Amino acid sequence: MQQSMKYALALLTLTFASLVGLQPCPEGPSKAEMFALELTACNEAAAAGKPDKCKLFGKIKAVESFPDVKVEVVSSFPDIKVQLMSSFADEPGEWTMVDSFPDYKVQFVDSFPDYKIKYVNSFPGCD
Repeated sequence: MQQSMKYALALLTLTFASLVGLQPCPEGPSKAEMFALELTACNEAAAAGKPDKCKLFGKIKAVESFPDVKVEVVSSFPDIKVQLMSSFADEPGEWTMVDSFPDYKVQFVDSFPDYKIKYVNSFPGCD
């Protein structure tokens, strides 16, 4: 019985080797494969619960744990230009800071943020 297993394994190995030898060596992923990889990464980010940077507006609550998104305040090259509003924060980059019933919970961090923000007095939005 063990002899037949050895022969079957040898035959399987030779068959696999011949199939691998007949296929050309890939030059890299095609455009369609790259698009599929990017789409998968996008879907994974959405599944992770991270809001898109241009959809991060409205009522924002600052939290220390379990945030929807982590942000770092920077002085240059922000992902989002944030203008603090007293009400009607309904455009990208417009935030109204609240203590209850937030649209998003944000944790302010010094490193490894999901997005970098800069506070502005006019022209809020995302790039």
